[in-house]
Amino acid sequence: MKIFIIGLPRTGTTSLCATLLALGYSVAHTAFTQAAIEQAVVVADTPAYCDYPFLDQRYPGSKFIYLERDLTLWLPSIQQLLNRMIKNIRNDSGGFNPVLKRCFKQVFAPFEQDQINSQQHLSHCYQQHQQQLVNYFRGRPQDLLNLNLADSAAPQQLLAFLGLTANPKLHFPQLNQGQKITAWNKIDHPLKVPANLSGKNGRKYFDMRAVARSGKL
Repeated sequence: MKIFIIGLPRTGTTSLCATLLALGYSVAHTAFTQAAIEQAVVVADTPAYCDYPFLDQRYPGSKFIYLERDLTLWLPSIQQLLNRMIKNIRNDSGGFNPVLKRCFKQVFAPFEQDQINSQQHLSHCYQQHQQQLVNYFRGRPQDLLNLNLADSAAPQQLLAFLGLTANPKLHFPQLNQGQKITAWNKIDHPLKVPANLSGKNGRKYFDMRAVARSGKL
């Protein structure tokens, strides 16, 4: 069984990943190669929030965790992040990993400066992503957990969903607050899986959609 964290960026993915590391799971906070996806039990962020239907087909029986966040808190946070990333995402000849570019361009389409600076547009992107999840997982409550890390009941909801023993001391660390986005890089843990992990085919970029089109799912 794999666990896919499919909340959008800036909803607490790093905090949840750190918690799952502490619970003994191997975790990839972003996974850009097939080797990374195969090795990790938990895969978060990119490309999970975008490619969850294909991951669901490839890894039947998996669990999915959707992270919710109050829009009044999420909007300024995601807006700041996207403005820092737009130059590298729109750079066709370099910049960020192509998997990351594809996912951001799809979920936040149209990925233009004016749209990124429109809270109305970003609200629409958030709500559209949420509704797509609701539609996809309709009738499958055992497979999807909606979690808001700010909710005091969230730690125990997580444990129950994963079939783990209740632990009243469990809490989510507050990471990547404000302008910080590098907390995951600073975590040193033997179960941490690199996003660009090399496999037998080298650091091959993993495009789940291409795999689906090939009929190899």
